[in-house]
Amino acid sequence: MNLPESSRLQFTPDLNICRVLNGMWQVSGGHGKIDRQAAIENMFKYLDAGFTTWDLADHYGPAEDFIGEFRRQLISTRGKDALSNLQAFTKWVPRPGKMTRKLVEENIDISLRRMNVESLDLMQFHWWEYKDENYLAALKYMTELQQEGKIKHLALTNFDTEHLKIILDNNIKIVSNQVQFSLVDLRPLVNMVELCRQHDIKLFTYGTLCGGLLSEKYLGKPEPRGGELATASLRKYKNMVDNWGGWKLFQELLNALKQIADKHQVSIANVAVRTILDLPAVGGVIVGARLGVSEHLEDNARVFNFSLDAEDEAQIDAVIRNSRDLYKLIGDCGDEYRR
Repeated sequence: MNLPESSRLQFTPDLNICRVLNGMWQVSGGHGKIDRQAAIENMFKYLDAGFTTWDLADHYGPAEDFIGEFRRQLISTRGKDALSNLQAFTKWVPRPGKMTRKLVEENIDISLRRMNVESLDLMQFHWWEYKDENYLAALKYMTELQQEGKIKHLALTNFDTEHLKIILDNNIKIVSNQVQFSLVDLRPLVNMVELCRQHDIKLFTYGTLCGGLLSEKYLGKPEPRGGELATASLRKYKNMVDNWGGWKLFQELLNALKQIADKHQVSIANVAVRTILDLPAVGGVIVGARLGVSEHLEDNARVFNFSLDAEDEAQIDAVIRNSRDLYKLIGDCGDEYRR
């Protein structure tokens, strides 16, 4: 499988990435048991197929350790040069409180050791409590570590527009923000996208497939109840669908996406991802990788084989117009984590 050139983004001068990122949150629990050996073997398949970019976090169970072991096996079997085609983006999610240089560096060093790297490609920072302004201190210490070579690029995850602007006003260079963004959740279009365009910041989006709800599997099916939603992601995004407009309207969306998918000979998931990829400021969409459990490499690759036309977009918009305004209900990007 060879992905087309359109699958790549020159994200930073030194990082050329795949625009469909492999999300590793599914190794953190709540998505079924993950076999370490099978997972690492699966990572080679992703890399060889062109899906070279991984999204992980310090709290995604063994995700950072998987990257470290994958790098070791990659060097062992293919040599150090093979690492040049691998990008791994992690996160640091500290508890709010006083931030010292020592505390920040110790946590960065943990990720460096676990991932078996000398410098982190991208450190995506999350902060739970905006009233605690120590997040600015943490980012300033991370900027110092970046200057010393321990971090290549600084980024955020689930920051809202107001606080992203505060960070930028403090002369802290941010290259991306990771946010929930899907056909069900278009909140980033309200304010976030424009600020990112102004400052050349990319958005990496998650929840774009609503944990798998945006697929043929749920088309024409009765509304699933608690026990039928087998993963943490499905339960989370079913709640989002309920807020957005409910199961009946969601079925209308799935029907519209199915018609578009059939027209282009792709899947509902492909259409859902392509739509978000085409929006301003979006650098990439993160699709969960159930390593060693199931893979969707061939289906994910089809995202880059078609384009949506004006008729497709109008068909989707006709459904979305009937949905509730999640920005008014929930707030800006990430506010669902701080309510």
